[in-house]
Amino acid sequence: MNMGRLYLIPVPLGPTAVAAVLPQSVLARAQGLRHFVAENAKSGRAFLKLLPSDLPVQQISIQELNEHTPASELTALLAPLLNGNDVGLISEAGCPAVADPGAALVALAQREGIQVVPMVGPSSILLALMGSGLSGQSFVFHGYLPSTPGEREKRLRELEKESRRGQQTQIFIETPYRNQQLLESVLKTCARETRVCIATDLTLESEQITTRRVGAWQRQSLPKINRRPTVFLLQA
Repeated sequence: MNMGRLYLIPVPLGPTAVAAVLPQSVLARAQGLRHFVAENAKSGRAFLKLLPSDLPVQQISIQELNEHTPASELTALLAPLLNGNDVGLISEAGCPAVADPGAALVALAQREGIQVVPMVGPSSILLALMGSGLSGQSFVFHGYLPSTPGEREKRLRELEKESRRGQQTQIFIETPYRNQQLLESVLKTCARETRVCIATDLTLESEQITTRRVGAWQRQSLPKINRRPTVFLLQA
């Protein structure tokens, strides 16, 4: 039986022209697909509308896979692939399956012997690391830290210790409306010599990537990052 291929198609990180952040080969592949799995169908359609296509968006199949999708429904998402159709997996922003629920579908496709094709596009994690000046030889992405101040600060002390022990960059994110609280916790908890990078609005006109030691951050006015997508990095 001929099975389709699962294409992992990155999308822009924010309101920017798709041609500015995605190669033509990725755009062409996305334009040719008729089946998609998206974290959110509405935003998935908004992305597809930016791509010229002979087929109206309303005729393109978009199934949802998000953090609320039960594991029992994953197998049904494979149906087009098992029937020989190529499928595109897209995230809300950036690369699918990286800090993204799409990873569950990729894992299932791998188990079923379906070819998985990752495509080139923006990753906020790698872009932040590239621009930070911190170690790109050894790094760990931790996703979200605890939301309560006490637990968050305890985790930050652990990350700083791990960074110091292994000369390792620690990378983490927060829900945008809690960015300012996270930054304040970092500067309150970490040693003055620890380097901290704040990477905000990556690939957008308002992009800011700044690395300072904690002591230097404490002496200056802090950037206004609330409700702006931000990646945090530290190295002790």
